[in-house]
Amino acid sequence: LASFFFFFLLLFAMRLSEEEEEGGVRSDAIKRLLAVFGMDDPPAGVTHGRKQPPQYMLDLYNTVADVDGVTKDPYLLEGNTVRSFFDKLHSEQVEFRFNLSTVARTEKILTAELHLFKLRPQATLMFSRHHFCQVSVYQLLDTIKTNNTQERKLLSSRLIPVHSNGWEVFTITQAVRSWTVDEGSNLGLHVVVRTLGGTQMDLKLIRFASGRNHHQSKQPMLVLFTDDGRRRSTTLESTVTAILPQSPMAAQAPPRSARSLDQAAAWADEEGTSMPCKRLPLYVDFEEIGWSGWIVSPRGYNAYYCKGSCPFPLGQNMRPTNHATVQSIINALKLIRSVETPCCVPDKLFSINLLYFDDDENVVLKQYNDMVAGSCGCH
Repeated sequence: LASFFFFFLLLFAMRLSEEEEEGGVRSDAIKRLLAVFGMDDPPAGVTHGRKQPPQYMLDLYNTVADVDGVTKDPYLLEGNTVRSFFDKLHSEQVEFRFNLSTVARTEKILTAELHLFKLRPQATLMFSRHHFCQVSVYQLLDTIKTNNTQERKLLSSRLIPVHSNGWEVFTITQAVRSWTVDEGSNLGLHVVVRTLGGTQMDLKLIRFASGRNHHQSKQPMLVLFTDDGRRRSTTLESTVTAILPQSPMAAQAPPRSARSLDQAAAWADEEGTSMPCKRLPLYVDFEEIGWSGWIVSPRGYNAYYCKGSCPFPLGQNMRPTNHATVQSIINALKLIRSVETPCCVPDKLFSINLLYFDDDENVVLKQYNDMVAGSCGCH
């Protein structure tokens, strides 16, 4: 009985050791995948159902990316990151403040826009003699720190129809750049509405939605277009294969179980590398990785991977480089024993876009280079 009990403990210890080793590999793989996405840790405390992303960010994502997140046109987006921030002040006055602490100092601010939703005038004021008004956006200044008597600085000003409603956008890049350099200088923004004659206008006539009294879909919002300075990354293939086994399944197949993925990988191994170099599906499922709580879109994407042999002679269908052709000939003639056949690798890579919540529950659209193998060739 004692020997049986010892044997049972030994088996339990071995199983525990295997699970710890598998958990360590998975943890390391997740960290490497986060590094590919430019993060140290996934956003903390974000629950996907708690907040609805701004419609502007959803529309922007659908403009630049297809259903799988792959970039439609690399020149559609200014920079590689778009960040949205809701007003934190929630003032009844026309004043706004945005917390930009999640913006890294290394990010280059390309354009900053203040988005305000203009409400319709109240019915009793609809027949105002004014048809246009001058809306000006000012940056609030710290007179003590700047040693200046000026309390505000004009950023943007233009004419707006009094009886219109909908989103109005003002460019305030200069102020945001100064805030990212000195966070303490961010005292917020002040909006002033005047008649064409220059007198203060009745705020009951010109009203903008506020974070205090109006639906989230109409809240004041700051949108930043930035470039985070990331260099072009390597392919995702070496990272994601540590998490998801390679599987020659259809690109649009539904999420698979771990067992079906392992079985598919075994079939692929049994085929060997005798098949010619080709591109095979490699679906990255964010829910399976545990990221569905903070990623809005896409739910996953097909990274693809390259597999197969590059035998002599290399045909044009294998898209060989001149170097690969020469290497193939040297290998076939066995002129140098250590020279192997060319490798089947991606020769065209596409970027993908992620729409996600950051640590402060702001919605971010970020573009990542070299994430999808567009085609394979012998190199």
